[in-house]
Amino acid sequence: MKPIFYFLKRIHRYAGNVLILNFIGMLLVGLLQSVGILLIIPLLSIVGLVEMDASGIAYLSSFMVWFDGIPITRSLAVILAIYVCIIIGQSWFNRHQTILNKKIQQGFLRQLREDTYRNVLKANWEFFLRTRKSDIVKMMTTEIGHVKKGMNLSLQFVSALILAAVKIVLAFVLAPKITTAVLLIGGLLLLCSRYFLKKSKQFGQDNIALSKVYMAGITDHLNGIKDIKSNTLEASHMDWMSSLCEQVESNSVAFTKLKSNSQFLYSVVSAIMLAAFIFVLVSMFHSQPAQLLLIVLIFSRLWPVITRIQTNLEMLATMVPSFEALIKLQDDCLQSQEHKDDSFQVVEGIKLKQGLECEGVYFSYHQKKDHYALKNINLHIPVNDMTAIVGSSGAGKSTLVDLLMGLNKPDQGKVLIDGQPLTNKNVLPLRRSISYVSQDPFLFNATIRENLLLMDAKATEEQMWSALEMASASNLVKDQKDGLDTFIGDRGIRLSGGERQRLVLARAILRKPSILILDEATSALDTDTESQVTEALEGLKGKMTIIVIAHRLSTIRHADQVIVLEKGEIAERGGFQELSHHKKNSFGLLLGGQLEVSS
Repeated sequence: MKPIFYFLKRIHRYAGNVLILNFIGMLLVGLLQSVGILLIIPLLSIVGLVEMDASGIAYLSSFMVWFDGIPITRSLAVILAIYVCIIIGQSWFNRHQTILNKKIQQGFLRQLREDTYRNVLKANWEFFLRTRKSDIVKMMTTEIGHVKKGMNLSLQFVSALILAAVKIVLAFVLAPKITTAVLLIGGLLLLCSRYFLKKSKQFGQDNIALSKVYMAGITDHLNGIKDIKSNTLEASHMDWMSSLCEQVESNSVAFTKLKSNSQFLYSVVSAIMLAAFIFVLVSMFHSQPAQLLLIVLIFSRLWPVITRIQTNLEMLATMVPSFEALIKLQDDCLQSQEHKDDSFQVVEGIKLKQGLECEGVYFSYHQKKDHYALKNINLHIPVNDMTAIVGSSGAGKSTLVDLLMGLNKPDQGKVLIDGQPLTNKNVLPLRRSISYVSQDPFLFNATIRENLLLMDAKATEEQMWSALEMASASNLVKDQKDGLDTFIGDRGIRLSGGERQRLVLARAILRKPSILILDEATSALDTDTESQVTEALEGLKGKMTIIVIAHRLSTIRHADQVIVLEKGEIAERGGFQELSHHKKNSFGLLLGGQLEVSS
């Protein structure tokens, strides 16, 4: 149960002395509840429901002496008044303890969510390459929900232990032998319950595994819903869902059976114990009604606490895998931490003066470094020029751009900014100077205006229209009934692929970057729109450094420099016109192939 104690320590670190105060409140509730139990027997004796000889019961005889010689009605009134005051005090403490408990839980969970998300945001690009996004989403939603239940159960567990301690002390004062017998049997049951705890933890692990498959599958299916419907693949995906739901159902029913078996066992044992105690005391020791009532009271109060502790342990065991998974995610993020600064303050972007360079850069995605995605890369990207990176699929174009942005670090060699090595100290200022547009447009389920303001929250409407004009997207916005306030749906699904890419390009331009990177950003554009965007890029030359990755070579006809990659190495470099004249070189073959396809 180490993860539980780990999170209890985390709660104490968050709440400090407030958590101790909360436990003191639990103790007071338990004490008042126990005193209330003590008053029940004198009440029953005074009203004549039982004939009680309190001389054999420690402390009760001393308490009853106070009422000798006092009329029954007055004694009853005093005891009832004491009882009411105790219940009021117990309820008041219980109310405040419940509210304080909830504040601690919710405050801790808020901090836990923020810390986890902060750690995720601070993780490097390699972390995201090896981690499924659906697993992170599941961790931030479902598993934190399980942690919330676990925190509640943990605090209930502590509360049960405190109440048990109070009631055990009370029971020992009243009837030490009976209490010892109850505790011995209860302790044996708790030891025997280790089987149930192990099985409960296994069910929790199975549930996490099934949930991961479910979340990943649903995410993939919804991302590819157009392909599913277009290719009539609904039946096969429905079969997958039915099979998975059957496994989830089976796991849930099996856990319920396990929990019911343990509860059945405890109920049977408690009934047998109570019957055995009463039989022995009546038949062998001729116990008085007051003593029998005392046994029933002790047993009815103490045994449920033991079973409650056991039930909490079983439920906590199912939550342990969620604790462990969250700890693992946080550890993975910390080990992959890109920078140590805890804040996300907006840094000033750099103003590129000379350009970007790579000197002898090697990079591999494999730990053994037996296969390099980039090999011996030496290049210079001049400031305010347009540099195009071309090559066949898998040549290393996007990998090179990731290195230039500091998302990955070279295994050998170095990346330079204005002659200075790219390090953790200057990587954020570099990225603050970059606007990156990917092949897969990143748009929120919001309005066009809100999506544009993501890059520059203070941009004016005039600046937004100017950026839209430069990206050849102004007409598509004007054609919408609500203009800039048009909702575009999840990931911009209400727009065509070309329209989405133009909006993302406009958003990138709105930022006024020093470096504009287009990673296949014109691939979904029609010929006319591509021509307009190409002319817009030509107009941006001299104002910012432009890096373009393109399969369609017509997009880069105005490039000052073309870098051709083959199998992770630079095969050629030069101007567009210069390279296009050599029909048999790599660039010439790429260009010739596209001309043949277009013709």
